Amino acid sequence: MKRPTIHDVAARAGVSRGTVSRVLNGDRYVSTASQLAVERAIAETGYVVNRNARSLVTQRSGSVLLVLSDPHERLFEDPNYSVLFRTAAQRLGERDISLVLMMVADDAERQRVMRYVQGGHADGVFLVSTHAGDPLASALGDRVPVVAQGEVLGLKIPYAATDERMGGRQMTEYLVSQGRKKIATITGPMDTAAGNQRLEGYTDVLGRRASKKLIAHGDWSRSSGHRAMTELLSRAPDLDAVFVASDLMAAGALAALREAGRRVPEDVAVGGFDDSSVALSTHPPLTTIRQPLADIAQETVRLLLALIDGAASVDPVILPTELVVRDST
Repeated sequence: MKRPTIHDVAARAGVSRGTVSRVLNGDRYVSTASQLAVERAIAETGYVVNRNARSLVTQRSGSVLLVLSDPHERLFEDPNYSVLFRTAAQRLGERDISLVLMMVADDAERQRVMRYVQGGHADGVFLVSTHAGDPLASALGDRVPVVAQGEVLGLKIPYAATDERMGGRQMTEYLVSQGRKKIATITGPMDTAAGNQRLEGYTDVLGRRASKKLIAHGDWSRSSGHRAMTELLSRAPDLDAVFVASDLMAAGALAALREAGRRVPEDVAVGGFDDSSVALSTHPPLTTIRQPLADIAQETVRLLLALIDGAASVDPVILPTELVVRDST
């Protein structure tokens, strides 16, 4: 069966081929009547846009690349990623733009991303979980529009993020208000803005009481939360609260506390950060800091689309956090 063409659509709609082309490319200078006629003709004929042909005309690929700079197993462990990916894909889909995911954990994968972008296969790049000193982030910025989910330390890349430092302050202030005297923290990676800023929120509140022996570092994974909590208990066995910089790490910390015979919240109060699905699946359910991940993804995509559409620059977007109290405190 012959595949319908743009000429078939034009004939069915009773308009010129140029009018059909303008509708397909989102041109604002098309009458409502022509728009409706073309859309109806597309549905009736079953016409599907030839992306290769469109790319030759528009000089765009119709795709955005999402680069996740984390070990591959983290993609399936951390529920935050599914929220970010789903929201970004839906938002881009409204513009008929596809979202392509590429994982980057080593130099070979970085080179593959660069070849993909250099080949003209992406109109822009959406960075997730990028670490300071990553050469890919700066190299990509010279090729295509780039935005990040979260600030990238050391680079002036547009981004959307939650107010990480404020969230750290909110949780620490809450633990203090509950009468906790010896409050520890498990940070995220210190080569990320979120890892640094959530720790800064903690130290803003505790000042000198935030001693080094009460600070342990994780990498956002459940296993690192378990390891860091075990380390803290060996250094400060009399701690009575811990602010953990992600829900996933907090789940690991809760497991370590159970193994050590510590009751939560009676002996040790535990607070997390994200308000992901993990926070409701722990025992007990986790007090945490809610960051609006879907809104962050929407804003990141909005910034990227603005740059793709020709904006000279865009300003970062920082969204507020919210304390959610549950049984772990």
